[in-house]
Order: sequence, then C-alpha cells, then structure tokens
Amino acid sequence: MTTIAFIGLGNMGGPMAANLVKAGHTVRVFDLNENAIHQLAEQGAIPCHTSCGAVAGAEVVITMLPAGQHVRSLYLGGEEKGGLIHKAAPGTLMIDCSTIDAASAVAVGEAAAKAGFEFVDAPVSGGTAGAAAGTLTFICGGSNEGFKAAQPILSDMGANIFHAGGTGAGQVAKICNNMLLSVLMIGTSEALQLGRDHGLDPKVLSDIMQVSSGGNWTLEKYNPCPGVMPQAPASNGYQGGFMVDLMAKDLGLAMETAGQSRSATPMGALATALYRQHARQGNGKRDFSSIFETFDRDGDA
Repeated sequence: MTTIAFIGLGNMGGPMAANLVKAGHTVRVFDLNENAIHQLAEQGAIPCHTSCGAVAGAEVVITMLPAGQHVRSLYLGGEEKGGLIHKAAPGTLMIDCSTIDAASAVAVGEAAAKAGFEFVDAPVSGGTAGAAAGTLTFICGGSNEGFKAAQPILSDMGANIFHAGGTGAGQVAKICNNMLLSVLMIGTSEALQLGRDHGLDPKVLSDIMQVSSGGNWTLEKYNPCPGVMPQAPASNGYQGGFMVDLMAKDLGLAMETAGQSRSATPMGALATALYRQHARQGNGKRDFSSIFETFDRDGDA
C-alpha cells in the first residue's frame, strides 16, 4: 500500500481521504479545520498539523482546495516560504483534485516538472454522494507517465478515470462538463415548471421526458422539482449536493476560458448570469438544483 498525504478535507476531500484509508493506504491528513482532521483520524488516518508535516515521507500528495490561488500558494509557495514542490521527497507523485483555472494548473505542473515531479490535475465529477460512495469521475491532465502512476490511487476513490490530455486539460474538460450541466439543469427546471403551470404532474412529465428526446442526466439522477425524486436534494430542502456558489464559481471559470479562446458560449453566459443572481438572492449554500425556484411563479416549489 501507499503512503499518501491528503490536504483539504472539505465536503469532497473528507470522504475521498476516508476511502483511501478503507483501501488500506497510510493516509496523512491536513486541513485548516482541526475538526476535519479529527474526524479522519477517527477513521484511521494519521493527523498532521501542517501541510509540510503531512507531505513528509509521503509517496503521493493529493490536494482538494477551493481555488487556483490556494493551489498555487500550497505547491509554489510565496516570498516568505517555499511550497510543497520544495518540500516533497524526490519521486513524489502530485495530484490536484481541485476545480481551478487551467492556467494555475499549468503553472504548478510546469514548476513541478522543472523540479523533477509528475503533476496531474484531476478535478472530479460526481458530487458529495459520489465522493462518499467512491464512484467519482476523475478528469485528468498531465503526462502519460503521471496519469499511469495516478490511476491506481484514483481508482480507490472513483469509478471512471479519464486522461483528457496534457497538464491543464483536466480542468478545461471539467468546466466544459459543468457548463453543460448548468444549462441542462436550467432547461429541465424551465420545462418542468411549464408543465406544472398547465396542470401536469411533474413526476409523470419527468417520466415522459426521460425516455423521450429531452432525456438527460438531471431527469434521471437529480430531478430539480421537489417530491419527484425522494433522494434528490430538491426533495430535501435543496440541502447537500453541489452548492450554488460552487456552480457559479465553475461557470466563471468557463467564461474566462471561453474568453481566452474567443469561443461562443451564449447559453453558458446566460447560465452564469442566472446562477450568479440566484446566489445573490441568498441561495449560495443550497444545492444548485434550487435554480428550479427561479421559474416557480407562486413560490410553492
């Protein structure tokens, strides 16, 4: 088994690290939240009080952090202290599972390569349920050698592992996926509410559309209308799942990336505007399927 340093134990990172422990790895964990460290320690992880302490003796480093600046700071360091690429032992494999801008992933990857390390950007899809169940999808960018080395570790946390291309490609593929997901969620919500406005049962309408040309993942796995799918966040007060703030963040990354390539993304731009407005209305911590309420005229969703 492998000695792994896992840094970033939030809603996604915590259960991912727990699955590595269950798989028999020695997992050294660190987070700014001491309670998160304590919870993983109770499950068999080794608690560490600094990121450098977690990395000491590790063969693999996995990070799950909020944004590009955090990833850059951790790996590259700053004026006052060096980052992990200056602290890790030779041959350490570095895997970042955060969803960040591709430029940050490329910058870290290039610095890691210069220092003699393999770096893989491996953002995930599948949400907190997938993290807990170990069924995540990993979308990887990096060298062929880095991807091959990362595969067996990632397979202990996920069911689908893809190599999208060179460093940064994982991030581009992830934001393309989430931009499409946001458009599907908004369109599905709009269609279901149109049916409700005309007296249709949203469960029946969902069943019809799911096996018709309008079928999509949101209808099959994540219905946004309360009461249609008992296990979905919509039927549980829009709690859990993937927060509106995170969707708005990912859409912002998508728009930045589209601007760099001058790609036409009118649907993505509209989805970005709608999710940002939804977040400003106090819904940032709710599940992203709560966008359904935008289309409910009577507020009785």
